[in-house]
Amino acid sequence: MQTLEFQLRTRLVFAPGAVRRAGEIASELGFRHSLLVADRGLTATGHINKVIAPLRDSGVAISTFTDFDTDPDSSEIEAGRAFAAPLGIDSIIALGGGSSMDCAKGINFLLTNGGCIQDYWGYGQVEQPLLPMIAVPTTAGTGSEAQSYALISNAKTHVKMACGDPKAAFRLALLDPTLTVSQPFKVTAAAGFDAIAHAVETYVTTKRNAFSDAFAREAWLLLEHNYERVLAEPQDVEARGAMQLGACFAGLAIENSMLGATHACANPLTARYGTTHGEAIAMLLPAVVRWNGSIANERYADLLKLSSQASVVVDAPTEHLARRLEELAQAGGLLKSLRNAGVLQSDLPLLADDAAKQWTGKFNPRSFDSSGAMEVYQCAY
Repeated sequence: MQTLEFQLRTRLVFAPGAVRRAGEIASELGFRHSLLVADRGLTATGHINKVIAPLRDSGVAISTFTDFDTDPDSSEIEAGRAFAAPLGIDSIIALGGGSSMDCAKGINFLLTNGGCIQDYWGYGQVEQPLLPMIAVPTTAGTGSEAQSYALISNAKTHVKMACGDPKAAFRLALLDPTLTVSQPFKVTAAAGFDAIAHAVETYVTTKRNAFSDAFAREAWLLLEHNYERVLAEPQDVEARGAMQLGACFAGLAIENSMLGATHACANPLTARYGTTHGEAIAMLLPAVVRWNGSIANERYADLLKLSSQASVVVDAPTEHLARRLEELAQAGGLLKSLRNAGVLQSDLPLLADDAAKQWTGKFNPRSFDSSGAMEVYQCAY
C-alpha cells in the first residue's frame, strides 16, 4: 500500500490584473516592511512598479534586492542576506521567474536560521520559522511558486543544490498572466518547455500518487494545448494564463511527486557548459521518454490521450510522445541535440557520472545510473 502526505501550503490567486491586489493581500497577511526580490530586467518592463505601487498604497514599506543572476548561486544568496539583515524586514516578496523565487527562499533560510545555504541542502534542515512570503511569477516555467524547494548553485563547484523545507512554501502565489506577456520569445519557449517536462516527468516517477497525477495531467493538458499558441500569439492573455496555471500545477505535481532522469541529465550541462536549463531539458526529454519506454509506455499513452494530437495516435505511444515533444521544442526554436549545443562527445562519460549523482534520478521509473545516463546522452547527441 502506498502511503502519502498531502497538504496545499500555498494559497493561489489567479486572474488577469491580480497584481493590483498585492497590497491588499500583503496587508491581510500582516506585512509591514517587505524585501522585494526581483529579476534585474523587470525594472525596464515596469513590473516592479506594478507591485510596489499597490504595496505602498497599503502602507507596506519596500526594500528591493536585484543583485543576482539566472540560476542564483550561494554567493548571491549570502549577498541578499547581508543586504536584508539590517533592514528589519518582516516578510519577503519574490517577483520574476524561478531565479527570483529560489533566491527569495534562499535568503529567507539564512536570515532566519543562520549559516550558509549549503547547510540546507536536502530537505527538512530548517529549525526556526521563516518569514512569510508571497510569490508573483512573471514567467510560466519552474512552478517554484508552488514548491517548498529552492535550487541554488554552489558558487565554487557550480553543483545545483536542492534546498527544501515545508516552511519554505510561499504563503500565497499571485498569478497574473498579464505579467507574462512581456516575456521575450526565447524565455517563453524555454520556460514553457521546462514546465511541459515537469508534467511529463512527474506523471511517471516512482514517487507519484493520486494527487500528483491529477496535477500532472491537468498541467499537461493546459501546457501541451497552449504552448504553440502562445509562441505564435504572444499577446494572447488567455493562452498566457493557461501556460501560467499549467506551470503552477506542474509545480504542485513536483511538490507531491518528484522529477526524473531528464532533470538529472540537464543539471550537469548547466554546471559544466552553462547551458540554459530550458534548452538542456528540450534536448534531453525526448531521449529520456524513449529510454523509459519499456517501463512507462502505458503512462505515456495516458498523456497522449489528453494531447491535442490524440486522434492521430494509434500505436507506439512512447515514440509518438517523443516526436510530439520534439515538435514542441522545434516550435520554440530550442536546441535539437547536444552536438548543436557544443557539447564534446568526449565529455559524455564525465557528464554521465555527474548525472548519476543527481537526486532526481533516484525517482525515475527506470533504474537510473551512469550507464543509463550515458545512453540518454548518446541518444540526445
